[in-house]
Amino acid sequence: MNAPWKPNGNRDPFAAFICDEAALDVLRPVVIEMGWQPEKCAKGGLRNAIQSLSVSASPNILLVDLSESGDPLNDINALAEVCEPGTVVIAVGQVNDVRLYRDLLASGIHDYLLKPLSAGQLRDALNHAQAVFAAPRASDPESAKRHISTAVVGTRGGVGASTLATSLAWLFSADHKMPTALLDLDVHFGTGALALDLEPGRGLTDAIDNPSRIDGLFIERAMIRANDNLAILSAEAPINAPLMTDGSAFVQLEEEFRQAFEMTVIDLPRNMLINFPHLLTEVNVVVLAAEMTLASARDTIRILSWLKANAAHAQPLIVANKVQVGVSEIGRADFEASIERPIDFLIPYDAKTAANAAKLGQTFADANRASKSAAVMRQLADRVMGASDAEAGDAEPAKKSLLGSFDIKSLLAKKEKKVAAPAE
Repeated sequence: MNAPWKPNGNRDPFAAFICDEAALDVLRPVVIEMGWQPEKCAKGGLRNAIQSLSVSASPNILLVDLSESGDPLNDINALAEVCEPGTVVIAVGQVNDVRLYRDLLASGIHDYLLKPLSAGQLRDALNHAQAVFAAPRASDPESAKRHISTAVVGTRGGVGASTLATSLAWLFSADHKMPTALLDLDVHFGTGALALDLEPGRGLTDAIDNPSRIDGLFIERAMIRANDNLAILSAEAPINAPLMTDGSAFVQLEEEFRQAFEMTVIDLPRNMLINFPHLLTEVNVVVLAAEMTLASARDTIRILSWLKANAAHAQPLIVANKVQVGVSEIGRADFEASIERPIDFLIPYDAKTAANAAKLGQTFADANRASKSAAVMRQLADRVMGASDAEAGDAEPAKKSLLGSFDIKSLLAKKEKKVAAPAE
């Protein structure tokens, strides 16, 4: 028998609201085995739970029966209004529907158990919930670590910024075992959840529509788990619904991420960067994903200049992605000369490995661990984790290229001259 688990403050360690006696008969012996009070297993379902918790403190772990609920998702939202932050909720029901299961998880439910219940099923679920609740949080003084926030920005569309963002988030969470939040701010066309083979859920759109609801409990319920250490917040908003926000929701989300996670990765579209500059207020590192083209070099210069004026505290890292030796529009030396600083990382182009990741429903770095491209991404992840200790002003000055007199205007002029030249 497990030793009794001490409650958090004045909160009970466990409570259950179950509709039928048969399920209660299976549950009570398991609860006793866990070291909890069987009296905390009450008769009644979700509505009884809402009524009870509206006048008393919510427990650390709550088991609630949805069998008598006509609208489980709506009732779960009502339950969220009376639950205190940090409560781990396990739902029980009779409906064997994958869509309902996904929707419940997206709403913040920790697990969904199908009736008839078994002792082994309950034991595993409660042990897992206990481990989740008892795990040290980044906000605890004893386990506090410096939070690192990384924004990934593409200098052009299609340069692979989202691929880098999802891969970095996966590497932080899986390889470095760091609790990581991935925030995909392309609310209409984001691919963060798609790359992780997950449904995007409604979390981000709910946050944008109701910024006042954003707190620790909202984050816990709205984010979708990709692995034990990685949670994503994204959206797939209708393309006929324009983004209507002053950006305050995004700032609040970042603040909650700093409390709940050790790493944040923001997939930040260029237009969001310009429209909501305050998004970078607490960002440590900005990864600029570029390609070896004149247009990308031009926009790298422009974004670097913008960062210097608006986010001088953030350390920029230039990542040339999808690099094809001998095929690129401009060479590395010309690119570095035009932006007046070296490229930090070059990731080779590999169409087969990219297709492999998409087929597997995995991030690029996870699906292609032995590839050269993934090896560079791991180096980038290591650099980001070490970059937070260096202030932007402490970065090494850019090395002067032998082609330092080349600027983007001369490169563009050279290209125009070549195009205008008559064919022989």
